[in-house]
Amino acid sequence: MIKQYLASLRNEQTLSDIMNRPCLLIFGHGYTANAFVDYLKNTNWEIFGTTRSSQNANLLIKKGVKPLTWSDDPKIRSVIDRSDYILHSIPPTELGDPVFKRFSEAITSRSPNLSWFGYLSTTSVYGNHDGKWVDENIPVNPSSNRGLLRVKAENHWCGIKDLPLHIFRLAGIYGPKRSPLDKIRSGKAKLISKPGQFFSRIHVEDIARVLKASIEMPNHGSVYNVCDDMPAAPDEVLDYAAKLINYPDLP
Repeated sequence: MIKQYLASLRNEQTLSDIMNRPCLLIFGHGYTANAFVDYLKNTNWEIFGTTRSSQNANLLIKKGVKPLTWSDDPKIRSVIDRSDYILHSIPPTELGDPVFKRFSEAITSRSPNLSWFGYLSTTSVYGNHDGKWVDENIPVNPSSNRGLLRVKAENHWCGIKDLPLHIFRLAGIYGPKRSPLDKIRSGKAKLISKPGQFFSRIHVEDIARVLKASIEMPNHGSVYNVCDDMPAAPDEVLDYAAKLINYPDLP
């Protein structure tokens, strides 16, 4: 009897642990989301990620992420209904924000119970400032269609009442297999000089750190420019990278 009782307690504890696991839903489980999940691998989180391909779904399973097929609306809605945290990393198109168009009602209904909603945007929302420094207090003024689409998407999410929204405006992302060094080694790098063009960058692991810190210390309604403070011209970065690995002069 004692053994049976202790076994039942262990089973109840296991069930309790499962029920109390934080649930994270990631829309668009790509490069940045993968790095973010790596920072959560030692936690007891239940993580779902949307994907369009069966090949990527298998990769998610290996990382401990439960894949959701993008076309499976009922399943995605059911996960939204139990999510504590949502990360949105799918870029908008000319047709709008695909997540907002299909799931804004479900997310709105869940908003009062969400602890955190993160939207990955881009620094292109600020447009051209002729080399002047830009921070989160500068009004958005996109000079490209890409930036304009992002501003529209940001505004849509800002319009949802009670949504614990955190906007992360990312600079140019680099990291493993997506660095200037990788580009040079592939033979695809070319020095293209564009006078007056400077932009900041951010390593994908630094983005992951920022997202994790934001979840641990949420500040609803906040906007963060996630970038380094060393803006440089694209040709200068490539030239410096080539010298690091003693690569011959780039074309």
